[in-house]
Parts: sequence; structure tokens; C-alpha cells
Amino acid sequence: MAIGIAVKRENPRRRRTVQEGPTSKEREYLEVIYYLSMRDEPVISAQLARWMGVQPPTVTHAVGQLEQKSYILRKERGEIVLTEAGRVLAEDVVRRHCLLECFLLDVMGMPWHMLHEEAVRLEHALSPTMERYVIALVGQATTCPHGNPIPGTPADRTELVSLESGKPGMQFTIRRILEEAEEDSDLLQYLAANELIPGNRFFITDSLSTYGITLRGCNHDITISPEIAAVLQGEAVSLI
Repeated sequence: MAIGIAVKRENPRRRRTVQEGPTSKEREYLEVIYYLSMRDEPVISAQLARWMGVQPPTVTHAVGQLEQKSYILRKERGEIVLTEAGRVLAEDVVRRHCLLECFLLDVMGMPWHMLHEEAVRLEHALSPTMERYVIALVGQATTCPHGNPIPGTPADRTELVSLESGKPGMQFTIRRILEEAEEDSDLLQYLAANELIPGNRFFITDSLSTYGITLRGCNHDITISPEIAAVLQGEAVSLI
């Protein structure tokens, strides 16, 4: 005679405990510090304030909390450096963010210019289990839809140049949108509307430092400002 054994399952809501480690906002700071450090530039509080859109005292408080938790170190001149623990956490956040952007585009069909904002909302709630399912759905993605490398993947590390440095007679293939530009939803919408997205190729017909750069695509010519050209990176080949 079979005896049924009732298995008592713990309510998942009861498994929730007080959050340990960094808060969601602190993880965002670690993410930005990671992006800036990958450019081989000194990371200082002023850069964080500009990127995060907050006042310097807010950054000072957040940086102090991160230092107290041993996720960053502050050098004598104010430079902020990730510790090993901070780097691991930052890479984890960046990887989840990139994977979510790929998922939202490839699986959900969300418009390109909306991906970053929605991924920011979701990245801190993505469990390791859910992450594995997302990876299975997005395949072998090595970059996010904006062209930025996904940590832990064999992404192409070919050195890219800024469109801002392009000269007339060059063919320019967009490969990457700088991470900081992703914070500007209006800019992303402008880039999408004018097909200024990774993978697209343009011919530079004119380049004036004051007015910007004129590009010729398949269907139209467009002149973009030096500020916009500065956030577009890619491969340039002279055709003259």
C-alpha cells in the first residue's frame, strides 16, 4: 500500500530576507563606475554625478557607502577604483542588463530605443534561474543591441574609433553606442529614426568641426552634431 507523503513547500515570499550587500541604487553606481573604468579613464565623483543626473552630495554619500562595504577604493586624488568584489558585482549587473536588452529586442520585439530604460527597471530583479532561461533564449549574444560587450562572453575587442574623428571620403560602420548616451531616451529615439545603429554603414561626405559630420546612407544624407558623432564608435576605412 502506497503511503502518500505531503511535501511542505516554503512560501517563496517567506524566503525573502532583508537585502544584504549593495542596494539597487548602489549597484547602479557600481555599474557606472565599471563603464567608466573600462575606458581607462580616472573615475571621479563629478563624472558619476553627471552620468547619474544627481547632485555632488548625493554621489559623495553613495560612494561613502560603497567604500564602507569594500566595493570601491578611493585614492588620494579622489579617483574611484573598484575592488575585486566590486568588479564582480558590477560585471554581474552589466551582464544581466545586456542580456535583458537582447531578450527585450529579440524575443519581445521591443523597439530599439526603449531597451535600455526597460532593462534598467528589470536588471536588479533578475534571479540566477531566470538569467539562465534568458541566456537560452538570446543564444550566443556577445554584445548588447547597442554594441557594448557582455561581460563573460568572447566579444570582439577590435579597437574602435569615434565618428567624431571621421574625415570626408571615409566609410564608417557603426559598431557601438557609448553607454552614457543610452541614458538619453530622446537621443536613442533620434538615432533609431535615422538608422544610426550598430551594423549600419555610412559614407562621410563632409566634416566640419563647427557644424558636424554629413553622412550618406542607403536612402538619405544626414548631418549630425559633433556631440552625437562623439557617442558613435565604429570602424573607419578610407575610400580615397
